[in-house]
Amino acid sequence: MAKDINLSVEEMEKAGVNFGHKVSRLHPKMKSYVSGVKNSANTFDLEKTKKELEKALAFVSKIVSEGKAIVFVGTKIQLKAIIKDAAEECGVPYVTERWLGGTFTNFETIQKRVNYFKDLEKKRETGGLEKYTKRERLDFDREIAKLKIKFEGVRNMSKLPDAVFIFGLDKDITCAREAKRKGIKIISIVDTNVNPDIVDYMIPANDDAISSVRYIIDKVKETIQNSKPTK
Repeated sequence: MAKDINLSVEEMEKAGVNFGHKVSRLHPKMKSYVSGVKNSANTFDLEKTKKELEKALAFVSKIVSEGKAIVFVGTKIQLKAIIKDAAEECGVPYVTERWLGGTFTNFETIQKRVNYFKDLEKKRETGGLEKYTKRERLDFDREIAKLKIKFEGVRNMSKLPDAVFIFGLDKDITCAREAKRKGIKIISIVDTNVNPDIVDYMIPANDDAISSVRYIIDKVKETIQNSKPTK
């Protein structure tokens, strides 16, 4: 459970969790989470970050222990790989490529595209595309490759999730807005330059550095793995 997760301010600082954006980019609503300035950039009060991370992990633990669904979203180029790896380890859906508008708000239409992608894959695997010409099969291969990039992470998301964990609110604000409209709880890392109001469980932290996000995602992963209901 989340209460068993060890959070260390010293480790956070070592991972660069405390580094925000330039002072000139500070969002007024993040001011209370800032403790100082270093090299013209705001720095987070890591005691406050720790407190908010504890709240977020407790909520993740609750969601998972109740058998509810959570999805990871993070499309920043430098973060894609670690988010995808963590999601696959935890067995949760993920979006690491461009957020497709309507993924939450037009879920049925997105599901039809996902099912089309899965059907094409199955036909290729079982020889169902052999009746087509070599040129046509090549076109199918290209289409499958494109669909895989878009939908691989959500191929098993058969219903809307109960929560979404966003690793970088500024980049994926459209996802947050859709989640809010559909009543999906939002957990998110929030950097110093972003308005946190849309988020239900915010983690004030550096959302650009791989080391910072890795620290947080490792704690999330540990929480999920510890909270899964036993069969």
